[in-house]
Amino acid sequence: MTLMDAEQYDAARDRRRRMQIVFAIILVLIAAWVVYHYRDYPERNAVNKFFAALQSQNYEAAYGIWFRDPDWKQRANQYSKYAFNDFYRDWGPGGEWGLVKSYSVDCSLSPSGGSGVIVQVTVNFRTEHAYAWVEKSNKTLSFSPNEIACGNWWTWLTE
Repeated sequence: MTLMDAEQYDAARDRRRRMQIVFAIILVLIAAWVVYHYRDYPERNAVNKFFAALQSQNYEAAYGIWFRDPDWKQRANQYSKYAFNDFYRDWGPGGEWGLVKSYSVDCSLSPSGGSGVIVQVTVNFRTEHAYAWVEKSNKTLSFSPNEIACGNWWTWLTE
């Protein structure tokens, strides 16, 4: 093959290749954002189930979700550190949050080096938020040692 036998330059083919590369890069960025954004989905889902049980006033189911043990009544002595009566006093109608009529799971944060996730929940449209700690290993809930700030739309986008 000599220089005179070389293929003609095809601008359309070059443009298609460039568009495929740009599309692939955009697709990889979107996929990475989705994976990053939903990294705490199982923990958020556990908190969502917990507050759904509270909203339906099914405190026994909520207690089971708290310890991730739906058959907790058969092993009630295992949970003597946080007995059902204490749980009901904290999360029942007379508790800090009262009757849960509405809630929304706002955001979550996985502290570096931590074994769990902090999940922020807005309860009954209050400005004060509830914070739950969810262990990554077994999805048990507890009171969060820290608070987090969800922020604005940019924080939500980059959280």
